[in-house]
Amino acid sequence: MLTYEQHQQFYELGYIVLRQVVPSHMIDNALRSINHSLGEEGLNKEDLPRLRQQSYCNEIRQCQRIIDLCNETAVYSSLESMMGKGNVEKVTNGQIALRFPIDPQIKEAQLSGHLDGLGTGLNGSSKGAYGRKFTALAVFLLSKLETGFSGNFTVWPKSHTFFQKYFEENGHSVLEKGMPQVDLPEDPIMIEGNPGDVVITHHQLVHAAAPNLSPNVRYAAIFRLHHIDCKKNGNLAYIDIWKEWPGVHNAQST
Repeated sequence: MLTYEQHQQFYELGYIVLRQVVPSHMIDNALRSINHSLGEEGLNKEDLPRLRQQSYCNEIRQCQRIIDLCNETAVYSSLESMMGKGNVEKVTNGQIALRFPIDPQIKEAQLSGHLDGLGTGLNGSSKGAYGRKFTALAVFLLSKLETGFSGNFTVWPKSHTFFQKYFEENGHSVLEKGMPQVDLPEDPIMIEGNPGDVVITHHQLVHAAAPNLSPNVRYAAIFRLHHIDCKKNGNLAYIDIWKEWPGVHNAQST
């Protein structure tokens, strides 16, 4: 169970970080599966733009060693604490999210965030298509991140409520034109941490993977969690952003 303070942080900032909630043997199992896939299946250079936006190691996305990270750890009960017991669908697949070091000649890089669900032509949806397709994002760190610009999962705090107001005023159909170019309320935070740490975000939080200027591959597994009414609520949740979060919403009135 999460504390009141954690619910409050999620409500205000749009994300929380759970430290050391995945046992080391489960991390090792996932890494072994990923590295075996890379060694056996390899990477086709022509596929890299699509793999970066969708998932690497497609053949293991549904394997038990991957989905158990979310379904069989304290992360799942934490999600139920926020979304309501019995309201969180078990995951059936994960995104193998790797970030390789960029060209060593590049010394500086910029951060650029996005909302999920916007079609790019490479992420499985056509350009101009958009939709609110999940309730929560859960990012499982599988490698150590000691500094920024190491492929870190990056969040823009309070952007979930910023876009709630933005969509109230402009309608969410503006997303047909792609990611709105707006000034967000707070600077981005590149999450640092260790294997076994997990970041949970609201579906409407702007996020990104930071460019990787480090010498190491950034390993992570990402899951998109669905409230049982997610499909029924659909794009209404762009504005009614707490409809699928009764635990978080109720914590504000206690």
